[in-house]
Amino acid sequence: MLRKVVLYIFIAMLFGCTNDSDDIGIIARVNGDPIYLSQLEFQHDQFQADTAGGYVPSVEKLKGEYGEILTDLIVQELVVQELVSQDLAVTDHELLKAEEAVRADYPEDAFDQMLVEEYIDLKSWRKQLKNHLAMKKFFQQVLRAQIKIDYKEAQEYYKDHISDFYLPESLRILVVRGPSREIVGKAVELFMKEQDHANLATVFGEVETREVVVREGRLSATWKNAISGLVPGQSSGVLTDRFGFEALVLLERSPAKVLAPAQAYPLVEKALLESKLSDAFETWLTGSMSTAIITVSTHLLPATEVETEEAQPESTDETVVDDERNNETEG
Repeated sequence: MLRKVVLYIFIAMLFGCTNDSDDIGIIARVNGDPIYLSQLEFQHDQFQADTAGGYVPSVEKLKGEYGEILTDLIVQELVVQELVSQDLAVTDHELLKAEEAVRADYPEDAFDQMLVEEYIDLKSWRKQLKNHLAMKKFFQQVLRAQIKIDYKEAQEYYKDHISDFYLPESLRILVVRGPSREIVGKAVELFMKEQDHANLATVFGEVETREVVVREGRLSATWKNAISGLVPGQSSGVLTDRFGFEALVLLERSPAKVLAPAQAYPLVEKALLESKLSDAFETWLTGSMSTAIITVSTHLLPATEVETEEAQPESTDETVVDDERNNETEG
């Protein structure tokens, strides 16, 4: 799907280019609505923040990165326009709630301080958040409503992907840790009597417990040797750990099995839904791009293409990207 998206945007770049002085600060237009250079630069800054320090791209590399980001922004703008046409646009209230949810993860004014320290423009961040909400809303309220999953489809998928629902043998283990061999041993003895590890920390102070589920093939050599030959309800001896001492209690040994159809259905439904959503989005985007009027700044084009544009003065600044032109380009 992404290859098709890139192809459509590339066609738009070839046939809908502009460098009018009236468009200073605007890097592209989608059906007349602008995409600003500041949006492009903000997204690129976020990209650079996720890469290793000292990253200095070449001019051509930078154009390529800007082109990929612009593709995303154009698609997002098409989605925003579709939501508006269906009276489903992201509201100010929805945006405010989403921002409050993000801010809630930061103590007091730490969020604003983070924006300052990371040189993040709040207005641009909100625009990015709104686009994210729009994409999410589009998939959930527009595309999802078009999708039906028939039980026969689910049965067929289950049969065709039966290996995906194979569960290897696993072990459920209680790990008891403490500062001394004696305390850990006594904590294990108490657990064996009461079968309740919730109050071990209260009784023994510095004792810590946690349950883990692990595949037998992924056990460390130490743990594998410690529980070798144990049956559920038995414990290992006290082991010396680099952080202190620990003992393992084997709670349950689950044999390898294949999930029954009823157990696997949530996983089957998720896989089918993801596939159908992807197909539905590609179909929608193909139709949307076929009628969209998209103009892109010539500054993002490779030098050879800019020269070609300049050598053809009869070319128009704006054009509809239609199926006929797509076919001519692909030919």
